[in-house]
Amino acid sequence: MIKLHSIPTGPPAQLSRDDIEKETKDLAERFGALQRKLYAGKEYAVLILFQGMDASGKDGASKHAFADCHPQGVNIFSFKKPTEEELSHDFLWRVHKVVPPKGMIHVFNRSHYEDILIQRVHGWIDEQTVTKRMQAINAFEELLAADNQTLIFKFYLHISFEQQAIELQERLDEPDKHWKHNPNDWKEREHWEQYMAAYEYAINESRIPWVITPVDKRWYRNYIVLKTLVEKLEGLNMAYPPLPL
Repeated sequence: MIKLHSIPTGPPAQLSRDDIEKETKDLAERFGALQRKLYAGKEYAVLILFQGMDASGKDGASKHAFADCHPQGVNIFSFKKPTEEELSHDFLWRVHKVVPPKGMIHVFNRSHYEDILIQRVHGWIDEQTVTKRMQAINAFEELLAADNQTLIFKFYLHISFEQQAIELQERLDEPDKHWKHNPNDWKEREHWEQYMAAYEYAINESRIPWVITPVDKRWYRNYIVLKTLVEKLEGLNMAYPPLPL
C-alpha cells in the first residue's frame, strides 16, 4: 500500500547534481534514438501519463524528456474541463480517440484520472461512481496494452506542499511565468489532503503501476522519467525495419 507522505519529494542526499545531469543528457540521446526506431518499426505504441498537483512540472517533464525526439513521432494532449460534447459521452470517450497508434508516442498532460481526482475531491461524483470508473480505467489500459501493443508509463509527479507554494508564487513574481498563473490553483491547494487521498486511491487501485517521481528538484525528475523510459524501451531490442526487396 503506497502512502505518499512516506515517499520523499526530493533526490537522495548523496546524489551529485552534476553527475545526474550528465547521465540525463545521455539518457535523452538514447531515448531519441529509441523513439526513431519505434516510429520506423511501428510494432509498439507508447502512452505516457504525467499526472500531479498544480505546479508539479508536467509541462517541464515533457519538454526535457522529448528534447532529442523526432517531432513527427510525438503528440501531447492536455485534458482540461470537459466540453459539452465530451460530457454527452462516457468519460473515456475523449481519451480513447487520442490514444497512440503503433509507432507513436502520445503524452497525456493530465489524463483520464482527472475523472476520479478533481471530480471526487469536489464531490461531483459519488463513491460508487469512483469505483466503477476505476474499474473502467483498469480495463481500458489493459485493452490498450493487450490489443495494440501499447506500453503505458504513468508518472505521478510528487511535489511537496512547501515546494508547490514556491512554484505558484514564482508565477506571480517572475514576468516570464505570468502566463502560467491561475488563481484557481491556490484555491485547489486548500484541498491538498483530499487530493493526496484521491491520488493514493488511484495509484493503489491501478493494475498497471505508477512511477512515483520526486519533483522538488527538477533535474532529478528529468532523470527518473528518462531512466524509466529508456530501460523499458531498450529491453524491447527494437531495430529499424530492413530495406524492402
